[in-house]
This record gives sequence, C-alpha cells and structure tokens, in this order.
Amino acid sequence: MREKDNKMEALVLMKHISKSYGNVVALRGVDFEIGRNEIVGLVGDNGAGKTTLIKILMGVIAPDTGEIYFNGEKIKKHSPKKARSLGIEPVYQDQALALKQPLWCNVFLGREKCFGRSGFMRVNYEKRKTKELLRQRLGFAGDLDPETKAITLSGGERQGLAIARALFFQARLVVLDEPTTALSLTESEKVLEFIKMVKKEGRSALLVSHNLREVCEVSDRIVVLDRGRKIGEYPSLSEEELRAKMKEAIEARKQR
Repeated sequence: MREKDNKMEALVLMKHISKSYGNVVALRGVDFEIGRNEIVGLVGDNGAGKTTLIKILMGVIAPDTGEIYFNGEKIKKHSPKKARSLGIEPVYQDQALALKQPLWCNVFLGREKCFGRSGFMRVNYEKRKTKELLRQRLGFAGDLDPETKAITLSGGERQGLAIARALFFQARLVVLDEPTTALSLTESEKVLEFIKMVKKEGRSALLVSHNLREVCEVSDRIVVLDRGRKIGEYPSLSEEELRAKMKEAIEARKQR
C-alpha cells in the first residue's frame, strides 16, 4: 500500500534504475524521487552517475532496468518529446540560447505559434509576452526591449531567462545541470534566486551540481550518488554537514 501511495505523492518516482555502457556500470538499482513543490539536489563525484540519471529522466537514454513514474503514472516509451509534454524542462549549462537572436526569439525558440497569415500577430504576441516575462519573473526593468540580443545579458541573466522560459511554458519540473558553471559569485547568487523562484511558483526543481554550498542553500532534500549507487539521502543541511555525511557514506561503501 505504501508503494502505491509513494507513486501518487511523488511528482517523479524512479525505481530500481540501472544502466551500463558495455562493461562500465553507470547506475546500480537507483531509487530516486522528487516531490511536488520540492527542490532536490543531486551530488556526487565525477563518474557517480548523475548525468546518466538525469538523461534517463529526460528520456535521452533508456535504462537497462527500472521504471519511471510521473505524477503517479508510469511513463512508457519515454523520449525528450515525451518529457517536455509531461512538463519536464531542462536548463543546460550553456542555457541553449541563440545569443545573436533577440530575447523574444529565444523565449519562443522551437515553440512558435502561428497567428495570422503574415505572422505579424504572432510576433507582436511573443514580444509582449517576453516583456511581461522579463519584468514579472526576472525583475528586469519594465522598459527592457524584447529586441535586445541575448548576447548582451550577463551569465546569470541568461540562466534566469532559460529558467523563466521553462516556467512560462508551464514546466512542472525544471532540471538544472551545473547552472552556475563559469559564473561569478554574484551571478551565481542571482541564479540561486531564480531557482528559489521555481518553488515559489509551486513547481519542482532538480539541481545537479558539484558546488555543495549552492546545493545546500536551495535544496529541500539532497541525494548523493557514488559509483552508480545511491549512498545517501538527507534533508536540508549545511555544507559542512553534507561533506561529513558524504565522507562517512563513501567509507561505509568501501568497507562493504
């Protein structure tokens, strides 16, 4: 009965996920869960299996074994298109922005709507919605021109644009893979505020990062992977506490 309840309560439930690449085992029977309106941090050293797990969640690759449930329903024939239709949106390290294109083009990139024979109504709609998005969700100045090129934004603002774009298109889960890589401390803090905004809007987020301080600052729960296994799962704690827990768990794994 409890297993059924978990499927209904969790937004994402991944059960017994395993994946190998030839003789290399990337994941070994991992159970992973993301609740509704929850920020989950996923941490571990290089080769821990983090990237493989999120690629499976996004439908980019298929697991060798295991099941995935979203909003209580088992996902069948998973794919990136299926993930997007469910409301799972990725925010990549490079933001997946067309830097030489204006902001409004980036917001609607790949999701253009056809209004009117000439497209004039569509363009006006997209520019208006972009201006509202930047003002209301990112706190940009109200007179920001949607024609501004994306390349003029700072690194943190670009990540914010990518996150806000996901929210605008009704993402239920935003997946962030190392979103502060190569950003300054100030820009990184801005991105963390954008991630907190995801939860304020009633959505969930998965933050994958090597930066334990940032993970601890925004996460409700933190999952630790090591050599393809889940070795720890903790409620929000400090960076020092997390490092100690990770060290303890890795030592315990070595002794088994």
